[in-house]
Amino acid sequence: MEGTVNTRRSLMTGLGAAAAAAVLVPGTAGAQTRASNFRPARHTQDNWMDELKGQHRIFIDSSTASGGAEAILYANNLYMAGESGYSLKPADLAIIVCLRHFATPFAYNDAAWKKYGKAFANIMQFKDPKTGLPPSSNLMNSADYGFALPNLGVTLKSLIERGTRFAICDLATNVFAAQIAQDTGATKDSVYKELVASAIPNGHFVAAGVIAVTRAQEYDYSLLTAG
Repeated sequence: MEGTVNTRRSLMTGLGAAAAAAVLVPGTAGAQTRASNFRPARHTQDNWMDELKGQHRIFIDSSTASGGAEAILYANNLYMAGESGYSLKPADLAIIVCLRHFATPFAYNDAAWKKYGKAFANIMQFKDPKTGLPPSSNLMNSADYGFALPNLGVTLKSLIERGTRFAICDLATNVFAAQIAQDTGATKDSVYKELVASAIPNGHFVAAGVIAVTRAQEYDYSLLTAG
């Protein structure tokens, strides 16, 4: 248990500090940037963000278990409201859901959750609301929980079918792999490779979720925060 607490603390201090550093920009600096016609550098690692088609670009950020579930709900809401209010089709929206920090394991498939669900749940502080136990599958794939989970029954599959892309935090994946390796006696490298291979469809590993948040804004995505 001490290892889990230390892992959560490491994620909170390390990744949390990085997130704060990424978003805290003085207003005067922002004004100077606009005045000088600043243009961000482009990196090939980020090209995928520019490949998404759509009239509107939205990036939904999440960093907690509840936030990850809410991000899935918000993406669905965007599709529904876009259709009912603007007669938009799913292809008209370029939506990226970022699963980083404690939300990262929602980007892994059921097989990964069956094998490592206890470790995921301990770090995320997330339990199956029906059993009170660590989930043995990715509950974001289930429509059976209704109001018991913040996604209200909206599934990953329903978003994937409409073209939603997912930014998966590689930094957090490494942290989870290290904790699992410590708990099981496996090597971090082998666990990390398993987690990467278990990514959900339409998932794209990014160096860190906090970097993806900033890069998305440089590619003209509107930012929506869940959680």
